[in-house]
Amino acid sequence: MTQTQSTDTHKRGISLELDSAELAATYDTTSTRQFNHGKVLIASLAPQPGERVLDVGCGTGRLGEYVANLVAPAGEVQGVDPLPLRIELAARKNPRFHARVGRAEDLGAFAAASFDVVYSNSVFHWVQDKPAALREAARVLKQGGRIGLNSADADRPHQSARLVREAVLEEGLDIAEASAFGTNYRVNAGTLASLLKDAGFERVEVVSHAFVDDVTGADDLVAWSKSSSFGNFLSELNPEQLQRVKARLAQKLETHRSEGVIKLERYLVFATAYKR
Repeated sequence: MTQTQSTDTHKRGISLELDSAELAATYDTTSTRQFNHGKVLIASLAPQPGERVLDVGCGTGRLGEYVANLVAPAGEVQGVDPLPLRIELAARKNPRFHARVGRAEDLGAFAAASFDVVYSNSVFHWVQDKPAALREAARVLKQGGRIGLNSADADRPHQSARLVREAVLEEGLDIAEASAFGTNYRVNAGTLASLLKDAGFERVEVVSHAFVDDVTGADDLVAWSKSSSFGNFLSELNPEQLQRVKARLAQKLETHRSEGVIKLERYLVFATAYKR
């Protein structure tokens, strides 16, 4: 690869075209990590029975289904996600949860001041135009409505991302950061607070959280990462290269095994705020 090619490759952004039915189904069954920290986010928002809630980036709808039960019997949850295959799964979850294809940056399908709560779980680090997404969230929220969101922490890469980075580099592979190391549009606590204030929100609270995940091995970690990134994770590797990285990663993961379990830390920033 020439220097010019390498530079161009490393500028490659996140693609929405790599998802598949298999990845969507895998995410639906392996996204327990996102679901569990999503419940932490929802607890901070305390949706009440009868409220109308918008789930931005609802994925396959596991958290949306959970919230739909919280706002029952008179409330409802609307969900949007740019990945049609995941919306197909989400739409089957709960009669009070209505999912459609859509993007955080354009919530034009919804009227102004039509929601009590807007949340975005495990999504904000994938959104490139964050100011636009927050302006849209503010538009559809009622006065005094609550917003909650989280992002992978830009200041602290997940432990798994560091291990994958080491494995890729040790195999001598030169691929885009976006596909190799989970690089996306992450923010830190300070940036997240500033973005919310600039979008017109008040009473902004940002908290950092560390989560510990059990991982069975390299296959488990790669399957979860590929499905969570809708195919972007390690997407530039051919099958032989991927096997090399997985073998190297498996060795690294074993150094973190204790009493038969591999435990890895993930770091996120959580924010809640109110519309003025």
